[in-house]
Amino acid sequence: MSHAVARLRAERLARSNKPFIARGSRAERCPDCRVIATHCLCAWKPRVQADAGVCLLMHDTEPLKPTNTGWLIADLIEDTWAFGWLRTAVDERLLALLDDPRWQPYIVFPGEFVAQERVVSEVVREPGKRPLFILLDATWTEARKMFRKSPYLDRFPVLSLQAEQMSRYRLRRSKRDDHFCTAEVAAMCLDLAGDGQASQALDAYLDVFSLHYLSGKRRLPLDEQDDTHQRLHTFL
Repeated sequence: MSHAVARLRAERLARSNKPFIARGSRAERCPDCRVIATHCLCAWKPRVQADAGVCLLMHDTEPLKPTNTGWLIADLIEDTWAFGWLRTAVDERLLALLDDPRWQPYIVFPGEFVAQERVVSEVVREPGKRPLFILLDATWTEARKMFRKSPYLDRFPVLSLQAEQMSRYRLRRSKRDDHFCTAEVAAMCLDLAGDGQASQALDAYLDVFSLHYLSGKRRLPLDEQDDTHQRLHTFL
């Protein structure tokens, strides 16, 4: 596995002073999909093209969590970058990406917490540029802190998603149904950018990942002919 989130995970593990103990860490997991080996997801990885890119700013332990859905984005979207977030320092590679004239960055965050002159609800393409969605991959409390304490993001428009659906993500608890996981947010952004097929594939991949993860955790058999798998099969 060599995508951006896998590399960030390896970097994070290399500098750890003690092992990261996630829930269910004693179970044998596939190193490429992070699901319990008996319910491996690797054969279900979609293959689609997308014009947009994704930049993941990940809170300290996010790359280590087997439930992290930024990993799914990197599986699917070729132009995905992942950087660890620190309050006191900024990765020079991140700054170089944000300054790259080929990309048109948007920071994705709820508009109700931002000065309204920065808020946009649509992706308007500038000539010769491709959308780059900056996603804060963290809990909601952490993401708010990251947004406030990242002044290098202040120059970019804030894309505020107007989602009417309820979150389908079932692997971590949230007090609010309108708190979406990172992969759900990315799928909405891709749809706004005109990458409809990639958006649908990511949604379908998230559903299959959730099913495999929970079935493995509960030692339940999988029916790979069910509607959830068949929806993803279109993109294989």
